[in-house]
Amino acid sequence: MPTGQTKDAGWNIGVSKTLEYDVSDVWTFLLSPAGVALWLGGGATLADGAPYETDDGTVGEVRSLHDNNRVRLTWQPADWAHESTVQVAVSASGNKTVLRFHQERLANADERERQRVHWEQVMTAVVQGLDGGE
Repeated sequence: MPTGQTKDAGWNIGVSKTLEYDVSDVWTFLLSPAGVALWLGGGATLADGAPYETDDGTVGEVRSLHDNNRVRLTWQPADWAHESTVQVAVSASGNKTVLRFHQERLANADERERQRVHWEQVMTAVVQGLDGGE
């Protein structure tokens, strides 16, 4: 199978980075309105088992939300004909935190590459947000 394709979840992409913050600080930022706007889109409110919609028309449902650990949700931008699954996870690594964005059920290799670029840009924006916008 080509890189990024799995038997069960189709095409997927993951982006991770170790951050100089503790898990609770990263988690609190990610679930704040400013943090959600960076990785999901403005206007969304996340609650376990609840649907959401962003200001730009991305829709989905929160499948699971475990504080200081992960949120898993379906994700379908307004211009997509299919939904995918996104998971945002944090885990401790000593006194640092590993932040991971993972997306699966992508349509093909081209969509996977576009989403790789997207999540790398999101990671940069989240790091800047944690750093106070520097």
